[in-house]
Amino acid sequence: MTPAARLSAAIEILDHILDGDAAEKALTNWARGSRYAGSKDRAAVRDHVFSALRCKRSFAALGGAQTGRGIVLGLLRAQGVEPEEMFTGVGHAPTPLTAEELMQGDTPEGNAALDIPDWIAPQLAASLGDDFAPVCHALQKRAPVFLRVNTLKTNLKQATIDLAEENIQTTPHPLSPTALEVTENPRRVHLSAPYNDGRVELQDAASQAVVDLLPLRHDMRVLDYCAGGGGKVLAMAVRAPASYFAHDANPQRMKDLPDRAERAGAVVTLLEPEQVADSGPYDLVLCDVPCSGSGAWRRSPAGKWEFTPEKLEQLREIQAEILTKAAVLVAPNGVLAYTTCSLLDAENSEQIEAFTADSDWKCTSQTRFTPMDGCDGFFCALLTR
Repeated sequence: MTPAARLSAAIEILDHILDGDAAEKALTNWARGSRYAGSKDRAAVRDHVFSALRCKRSFAALGGAQTGRGIVLGLLRAQGVEPEEMFTGVGHAPTPLTAEELMQGDTPEGNAALDIPDWIAPQLAASLGDDFAPVCHALQKRAPVFLRVNTLKTNLKQATIDLAEENIQTTPHPLSPTALEVTENPRRVHLSAPYNDGRVELQDAASQAVVDLLPLRHDMRVLDYCAGGGGKVLAMAVRAPASYFAHDANPQRMKDLPDRAERAGAVVTLLEPEQVADSGPYDLVLCDVPCSGSGAWRRSPAGKWEFTPEKLEQLREIQAEILTKAAVLVAPNGVLAYTTCSLLDAENSEQIEAFTADSDWKCTSQTRFTPMDGCDGFFCALLTR
């Protein structure tokens, strides 16, 4: 595919997303119907689509229309590329620009320039303070790729050497002693031996730092109450040889966890939803609750535009319910850990305040990471009785 043909594909996919399709579904459907597209073409088109979604509002202003074509036109203008060079209509290139499209679009201002929905901007501003604008600008850019070194199998120095032998360059990240930031060839990670034999795992540096905050000991019983794919319980298993259990309200989310645990050399017992109530007590229960994902919007940028006040309230109810249910599983001297990948106080500190106000629990620490720390946004609170 030519560069212009890739833009045409991105326009088509964006139009499907604007019509209500999920981003991944739209990309998958396009790829299935475009067998001629090679791996580099698919990667390039995906990059165009995600860049456009991160900056959908500002690019639409620059391009003059809230359409796939308008957003891609804005993307080119933001990059300093002359759109006429791509919109030629030759081959599979986008059709030539109209006289109206040739006119420069509007310069985005305010929340449009920050690519933030108007309704959530006040809450984000109140939560982030002086970091509001810088964080919004960080969310407009592509997220870094991080690896967690599995110290059950290797160490940071050796992992760096082994990855470099496969042309994957990395550098240590200060947020966690197990974190490596991939600086060259991130797309080769899945093909590398260190990844496939469990020496390294993909995991954001802030997610690793959150696990570093947990008070783990070798003799503990630990439950990851909202395990999902299992990244955090595997990171915990590396830190201390305790007894680990994983649960998720949707067990299908954990389907790959046994294979991942075997590859990592870790032991994790999976619990069905009906088993968890009678499985305690635990010395540590981690609740990595469903949330807005606002701290990771640059990885899943469509979520920023799909989020609504109603969804926020629904999530807050779920988060409060999870805290209540998980709390009864904690041993008398145990620790309840609450984490999100959200930047909103409504999902973080306000949830902790509400929970402790109506119980005998007290918060011993709260830690927040933002993209200003070079990672995803994350929040972690530790509670005891």
